[in-house]
Amino acid sequence: MGTMDAPDKAKPKPLSPAARRALAEAEARRAKRDAEMAKRAPEKGGRGGLDPNRYGDWEIKGLTSDF
Repeated sequence: MGTMDAPDKAKPKPLSPAARRALAEAEARRAKRDAEMAKRAPEKGGRGGLDPNRYGDWEIKGLTSDF
């Protein structure tokens, strides 16, 4: 059997202007969300992490209940 040379890493395909704009908009939304989360007072006795209402998954100490 012959040895196979590792293929050169393919250059990433250039993004279209629409794709760059979408990535910029998503980054702006994440920055806005992070800024809003930083303003909130910490929850007393809360579970921490992302809002389970949004993601539909409730997990505390390894036990999960899905409503």
